[in-house]
Amino acid sequence: MIAALRRYTRLVALPHTVFALPFALGAAALAFRQTHVELTLARCGFILLAVAAARTAAMAFNRLVDRRFDAANPRTLARELPRGEITPAGALALTACAAALFVFAAARLGPWPLALSPLALIILLGYSLAKRFTWATHFWLGLALGGAPAGAWIAVSGRFGWAPLALSLAVATWVAGFDLIYSCQDRAFDASHALGSVPARFGIAAALKLSSALHVLTIVGLLAFGLLLHLGWVYYVGTAAILLTLIWEHRLVSPSDLSRVDKAFFDLNGYVSLLFGACAAFEALR
Repeated sequence: MIAALRRYTRLVALPHTVFALPFALGAAALAFRQTHVELTLARCGFILLAVAAARTAAMAFNRLVDRRFDAANPRTLARELPRGEITPAGALALTACAAALFVFAAARLGPWPLALSPLALIILLGYSLAKRFTWATHFWLGLALGGAPAGAWIAVSGRFGWAPLALSLAVATWVAGFDLIYSCQDRAFDASHALGSVPARFGIAAALKLSSALHVLTIVGLLAFGLLLHLGWVYYVGTAAILLTLIWEHRLVSPSDLSRVDKAFFDLNGYVSLLFGACAAFEALR
Protein backbone atom coordinates (compact mmCIF):
# COMPACT_ATOMS: atom_id res chain seq x y z
CA MET A 1 0.00 0.00 0.00
CA ILE A 2 2.77 2.46 0.94
CA ALA A 3 4.70 1.59 -2.24
CA ALA A 4 1.61 2.16 -4.38
CA LEU A 5 0.95 5.48 -2.67
CA ARG A 6 4.51 6.57 -3.40
CA ARG A 7 4.13 5.65 -7.07
CA TYR A 8 0.96 7.71 -7.41
CA THR A 9 2.57 10.59 -5.53
CA ARG A 10 5.48 10.53 -7.99
CA LEU A 11 3.05 10.27 -10.91
CA VAL A 12 1.48 13.64 -10.08
CA ALA A 13 4.69 15.21 -8.68
CA LEU A 14 2.80 16.10 -5.50
CA PRO A 15 5.50 18.42 -4.05
CA HIS A 16 4.95 20.76 -7.03
CA THR A 17 1.63 21.76 -5.46
CA VAL A 18 3.81 24.38 -3.75
CA PHE A 19 3.65 26.41 -6.97
CA ALA A 20 -0.08 27.16 -6.62
CA LEU A 21 -0.96 26.60 -2.97
CA PRO A 22 0.77 29.63 -1.33
CA PHE A 23 -0.85 31.93 -3.89
CA ALA A 24 -4.28 30.44 -3.19
CA LEU A 25 -3.93 30.60 0.60
CA GLY A 26 -2.37 34.07 0.44
CA ALA A 27 -5.25 35.30 -1.71
CA ALA A 28 -7.74 33.78 0.74
CA ALA A 29 -6.06 35.47 3.70
CA LEU A 30 -6.03 38.87 1.99
CA ALA A 31 -9.64 38.47 0.83
CA PHE A 32 -10.51 37.92 4.48
CA ARG A 33 -8.59 41.08 5.41
CA GLN A 34 -10.49 43.12 2.81
CA THR A 35 -13.99 41.78 3.37
CA HIS A 36 -13.89 40.65 7.02
CA VAL A 37 -15.76 37.50 6.01
CA GLU A 38 -15.10 34.75 8.54
CA LEU A 39 -12.09 32.68 7.46
CA THR A 40 -12.48 29.45 9.40
CA LEU A 41 -10.03 26.58 9.64
CA ALA A 42 -12.57 24.44 7.75
CA ARG A 43 -12.74 26.93 4.87
CA CYS A 44 -8.93 26.99 4.65
CA GLY A 45 -8.94 23.20 4.64
CA PHE A 46 -11.41 23.04 1.75
CA ILE A 47 -9.37 25.60 -0.21
CA LEU A 48 -6.30 23.44 0.33
CA LEU A 49 -8.22 20.33 -0.72
CA ALA A 50 -9.57 22.06 -3.83
CA VAL A 51 -6.13 23.19 -4.97
CA ALA A 52 -4.46 19.83 -4.30
CA ALA A 53 -7.29 17.83 -5.88
CA ALA A 54 -7.50 20.04 -8.97
CA ARG A 55 -3.78 19.81 -9.56
CA THR A 56 -3.77 16.04 -8.97
CA ALA A 57 -6.55 15.55 -11.51
CA ALA A 58 -4.73 17.71 -14.05
CA MET A 59 -1.36 15.99 -13.58
CA ALA A 60 -2.79 12.45 -13.64
CA PHE A 61 -4.71 13.24 -16.83
CA ASN A 62 -1.61 14.82 -18.36
CA ARG A 63 0.47 11.72 -17.67
CA LEU A 64 -2.34 9.51 -18.99
CA VAL A 65 -2.87 11.23 -22.35
CA ASP A 66 0.86 11.87 -22.87
CA ARG A 67 2.05 8.36 -22.03
CA ARG A 68 2.89 7.55 -25.68
CA PHE A 69 5.00 10.70 -26.02
CA ASP A 70 6.61 10.17 -22.62
CA ALA A 71 7.65 6.67 -23.65
CA ALA A 72 9.35 8.07 -26.77
CA ASN A 73 11.12 10.98 -25.06
CA PRO A 74 14.45 10.08 -23.40
CA ARG A 75 13.82 12.72 -20.73
CA THR A 76 10.49 11.23 -19.65
CA LEU A 77 10.62 7.53 -20.48
CA ALA A 78 11.32 6.67 -16.83
CA ARG A 79 7.97 8.04 -15.69
CA GLU A 80 5.55 5.65 -14.01
CA LEU A 81 3.17 4.99 -16.93
CA PRO A 82 5.83 4.28 -19.58
CA ARG A 83 7.61 1.95 -17.14
CA GLY A 84 4.38 0.13 -16.33
CA GLU A 85 4.49 0.97 -12.61
CA ILE A 86 0.99 2.43 -12.94
CA THR A 87 -1.62 1.32 -15.45
CA PRO A 88 -3.66 3.67 -17.65
CA ALA A 89 -6.75 2.52 -15.75
CA GLY A 90 -5.10 3.49 -12.47
CA ALA A 91 -4.22 6.97 -13.81
CA LEU A 92 -7.77 7.40 -15.10
CA ALA A 93 -9.23 6.37 -11.74
CA LEU A 94 -6.98 8.85 -9.95
CA THR A 95 -8.07 11.60 -12.36
CA ALA A 96 -11.74 10.85 -11.73
CA CYS A 97 -11.37 10.63 -7.95
CA ALA A 98 -9.35 13.84 -7.75
CA ALA A 99 -11.86 15.68 -9.97
CA ALA A 100 -14.72 14.48 -7.76
CA LEU A 101 -12.86 15.68 -4.65
CA PHE A 102 -12.32 19.05 -6.29
CA VAL A 103 -16.04 19.45 -7.04
CA PHE A 104 -16.88 18.34 -3.48
CA ALA A 105 -14.49 20.92 -2.01
CA ALA A 106 -15.90 23.61 -4.32
CA ALA A 107 -19.43 22.76 -3.18
CA ARG A 108 -18.38 23.15 0.44
CA LEU A 109 -16.89 26.57 -0.34
CA GLY A 110 -20.10 28.05 -1.71
CA PRO A 111 -22.40 28.33 -4.72
CA TRP A 112 -20.01 30.36 -6.87
CA PRO A 113 -17.04 27.97 -6.49
CA LEU A 114 -19.36 25.05 -7.25
CA ALA A 115 -20.81 26.77 -10.33
CA LEU A 116 -17.33 27.57 -11.64
CA SER A 117 -15.82 24.13 -10.91
CA PRO A 118 -16.79 22.54 -14.28
CA LEU A 119 -15.14 25.43 -16.16
CA ALA A 120 -12.04 25.05 -13.98
CA LEU A 121 -11.84 21.33 -14.78
CA ILE A 122 -12.24 21.98 -18.52
CA ILE A 123 -9.31 24.42 -18.40
CA LEU A 124 -7.18 22.16 -16.21
CA LEU A 125 -7.73 18.97 -18.20
CA GLY A 126 -7.77 20.75 -21.54
CA TYR A 127 -4.19 21.89 -21.04
CA SER A 128 -2.98 18.32 -21.53
CA LEU A 129 -4.45 18.25 -25.03
CA ALA A 130 -3.49 21.80 -26.06
CA LYS A 131 -0.01 20.95 -27.38
CA ARG A 132 -1.67 18.87 -30.10
CA PHE A 133 -3.19 21.92 -31.79
CA THR A 134 -1.43 25.10 -30.56
CA TRP A 135 2.05 26.38 -29.76
CA ALA A 136 0.51 28.63 -27.05
CA THR A 137 0.21 25.76 -24.55
CA HIS A 138 2.32 27.69 -22.00
CA PHE A 139 -0.35 30.39 -21.76
CA TRP A 140 -3.00 27.72 -21.24
CA LEU A 141 -0.99 26.40 -18.29
CA GLY A 142 -0.68 29.94 -16.95
CA LEU A 143 -4.44 30.35 -17.16
CA ALA A 144 -4.94 27.05 -15.33
CA LEU A 145 -2.73 27.96 -12.37
CA GLY A 146 -3.77 31.61 -12.41
CA GLY A 147 -7.23 30.41 -11.49
CA ALA A 148 -6.04 29.20 -8.08
CA PRO A 149 -5.85 32.61 -6.34
CA ALA A 150 -8.97 33.78 -8.16
CA GLY A 151 -10.90 30.75 -6.94
CA ALA A 152 -9.63 31.18 -3.39
CA TRP A 153 -10.63 34.86 -3.39
CA ILE A 154 -14.14 34.01 -4.59
CA ALA A 155 -14.38 31.18 -2.04
CA VAL A 156 -13.78 33.65 0.80
CA SER A 157 -15.48 36.83 -0.41
CA GLY A 158 -18.13 35.50 -2.77
CA ARG A 159 -17.11 38.04 -5.42
CA PHE A 160 -14.29 39.01 -7.78
CA GLY A 161 -12.59 42.34 -8.49
CA TRP A 162 -9.59 44.19 -9.84
CA ALA A 163 -7.20 43.07 -7.09
CA PRO A 164 -7.68 39.31 -7.53
CA LEU A 165 -7.60 39.84 -11.31
CA ALA A 166 -4.18 41.51 -10.98
CA LEU A 167 -2.92 38.63 -8.84
CA SER A 168 -4.30 36.01 -11.21
CA LEU A 169 -2.59 37.70 -14.16
CA ALA A 170 0.65 37.84 -12.17
CA VAL A 171 0.45 34.12 -11.47
CA ALA A 172 -0.55 33.32 -15.07
CA THR A 173 2.42 35.20 -16.55
CA TRP A 174 4.78 33.75 -13.95
CA VAL A 175 3.70 30.18 -14.72
CA ALA A 176 3.73 30.68 -18.50
CA GLY A 177 7.19 32.23 -18.19
CA PHE A 178 8.77 29.40 -16.26
CA ASP A 179 7.03 26.78 -18.41
CA LEU A 180 8.66 28.40 -21.45
CA ILE A 181 12.05 27.83 -19.83
CA TYR A 182 11.22 24.23 -18.92
CA SER A 183 9.90 23.39 -22.39
CA CYS A 184 13.17 24.42 -24.03
CA GLN A 185 14.52 21.00 -23.04
CA ASP A 186 12.05 19.32 -25.42
CA ARG A 187 12.35 21.64 -28.41
CA ALA A 188 13.75 18.99 -30.75
CA PHE A 189 11.37 16.27 -29.55
CA ASP A 190 8.29 18.50 -29.80
CA ALA A 191 9.24 19.66 -33.29
CA SER A 192 9.81 16.11 -34.53
CA HIS A 193 6.47 14.88 -33.09
CA ALA A 194 4.36 17.85 -34.23
CA LEU A 195 3.73 18.99 -30.65
CA GLY A 196 3.11 22.67 -30.09
CA SER A 197 5.41 24.88 -28.02
CA VAL A 198 7.08 28.24 -28.42
CA PRO A 199 10.61 26.73 -28.50
CA ALA A 200 9.56 24.25 -31.20
CA ARG A 201 7.85 26.94 -33.27
CA PHE A 202 10.11 29.96 -32.77
CA GLY A 203 13.32 28.64 -31.21
CA ILE A 204 14.90 28.61 -27.77
CA ALA A 205 16.25 32.18 -27.89
CA ALA A 206 12.79 33.57 -28.66
CA ALA A 207 11.24 31.44 -25.90
CA LEU A 208 13.69 32.77 -23.30
CA LYS A 209 13.09 36.36 -24.37
CA LEU A 210 9.34 35.88 -24.14
CA SER A 211 9.78 34.29 -20.72
CA SER A 212 11.68 37.36 -19.51
CA ALA A 213 8.96 39.67 -20.82
CA LEU A 214 6.25 37.63 -19.10
CA HIS A 215 8.12 37.78 -15.80
CA VAL A 216 8.29 41.56 -16.07
CA LEU A 217 4.49 41.47 -16.30
CA THR A 218 4.46 39.20 -13.25
CA ILE A 219 6.13 41.89 -11.16
CA VAL A 220 3.78 44.55 -12.58
CA GLY A 221 0.82 42.39 -11.59
CA LEU A 222 2.15 41.83 -8.07
CA LEU A 223 2.76 45.55 -7.62
CA ALA A 224 -0.72 46.36 -8.89
CA PHE A 225 -2.20 43.83 -6.47
CA GLY A 226 -0.38 45.43 -3.55
CA LEU A 227 -1.42 48.96 -4.56
CA LEU A 228 -5.07 48.00 -5.03
CA LEU A 229 -5.17 46.46 -1.54
CA HIS A 230 -2.99 49.17 0.08
CA LEU A 231 -0.57 46.58 1.41
CA GLY A 232 2.38 47.48 3.59
CA TRP A 233 6.14 47.57 3.15
CA VAL A 234 6.66 43.87 3.92
CA TYR A 235 4.69 42.94 0.81
CA TYR A 236 6.85 45.20 -1.37
CA VAL A 237 10.06 43.84 0.15
CA GLY A 238 8.76 40.38 -0.70
CA THR A 239 7.96 41.48 -4.25
CA ALA A 240 11.49 42.84 -4.61
CA ALA A 241 12.83 39.48 -3.42
CA ILE A 242 10.63 37.75 -6.01
CA LEU A 243 12.05 40.05 -8.69
CA LEU A 244 15.61 39.14 -7.69
CA THR A 245 14.69 35.45 -7.69
CA LEU A 246 13.29 35.70 -11.21
CA ILE A 247 16.40 37.55 -12.40
CA TRP A 248 18.52 34.76 -10.90
CA GLU A 249 16.32 32.19 -12.66
CA HIS A 250 16.96 33.78 -16.04
CA ARG A 251 20.68 34.01 -15.42
CA LEU A 252 20.83 30.24 -14.93
CA VAL A 253 19.79 29.46 -18.51
CA SER A 254 20.77 30.56 -21.99
CA PRO A 255 20.14 29.31 -25.54
CA SER A 256 23.51 27.55 -25.42
CA ASP A 257 23.28 26.17 -21.87
CA LEU A 258 20.13 24.52 -20.50
CA SER A 259 21.95 22.32 -18.01
CA ARG A 260 20.48 24.17 -15.00
CA VAL A 261 16.85 24.22 -16.13
CA ASP A 262 15.77 21.92 -13.29
CA LYS A 263 17.15 24.29 -10.64
CA ALA A 264 15.56 27.27 -12.39
CA PHE A 265 12.23 25.46 -12.66
CA PHE A 266 11.88 23.62 -9.35
CA ASP A 267 13.91 25.42 -6.70
CA LEU A 268 13.60 29.07 -7.62
CA ASN A 269 9.92 29.01 -8.54
CA GLY A 270 9.19 27.27 -5.25
CA TYR A 271 10.89 30.23 -3.54
CA VAL A 272 8.70 32.66 -5.51
CA SER A 273 5.44 31.10 -4.33
CA LEU A 274 6.61 30.71 -0.74
CA LEU A 275 7.77 34.34 -0.63
CA PHE A 276 4.38 35.53 -1.77
CA GLY A 277 2.55 33.27 0.67
CA ALA A 278 4.65 34.45 3.62
CA CYS A 279 4.25 38.14 2.79
CA ALA A 280 0.52 37.79 2.14
CA ALA A 281 0.05 36.03 5.48
CA PHE A 282 1.98 38.79 7.27
CA GLU A 283 -0.10 41.52 5.63
CA ALA A 284 -3.34 39.70 6.42
CA LEU A 285 -2.44 39.45 10.11
CA ARG A 286 -1.02 42.91 10.74
